[in-house]
Amino acid sequence: MAGGGAPVPAVTTLLSCCAVRLKILGHPVLANLNFHMPIIVDLSHPLIMLQGENGSGKSTLLHSIYHALRGDRVNGYIYRLEPGGVNIDQPFLFDAEQHNPRNQLDLFKKQPEMLEFLQLASHGQVMLALFRESFPRLPEGSILLLDEPEMALSVSNQRRVLKMLAELVEQKRFRIICATHSPVLIEAPETYVINLDRYINKNVVPTDMGIEGASTIQ
Repeated sequence: MAGGGAPVPAVTTLLSCCAVRLKILGHPVLANLNFHMPIIVDLSHPLIMLQGENGSGKSTLLHSIYHALRGDRVNGYIYRLEPGGVNIDQPFLFDAEQHNPRNQLDLFKKQPEMLEFLQLASHGQVMLALFRESFPRLPEGSILLLDEPEMALSVSNQRRVLKMLAELVEQKRFRIICATHSPVLIEAPETYVINLDRYINKNVVPTDMGIEGASTIQ
């Protein structure tokens, strides 16, 4: 990988052997959908990046995936999730802006060492701590949805985050979906990219991963 640093482990865990697809038949924001022309999102790969310009619908799609995984009922949102035998009981959504722990210090009243760290550390250091310490504590097999996880991180630290995400897939059998602008995450060969600007996949997953190289959004 360009730029040096420790190599990112290959995502060889065959979590993607089971086809996982979300069909969105109706949505209050994503218009002009119906049973004959749904949005079909292929979620079979364990490390997915949602790419697109501001306003392209990355966060909307990420939250739609989260609601579908939870089985939530949302007014105007009609969907069908095909889990393909994958355990979808443990989805976690993290929005780097809304869930910034520096803005929720009350949660750490009984952890003075954490309070001190949050008050002294930079935003980027806090984000790295979440990837290094908090996310690995989630249950094995968790589905982790991240909205702009690269926020406040330098390019070198984005590479560290990519390595951590790949390790979560390898070592704890996570499935991870990120809405991101980061070229580091989007251009990595380990990730499967859903491009919302052109409705194509930039990185075609190898056939031995069990994923066809077709567009995930049709």
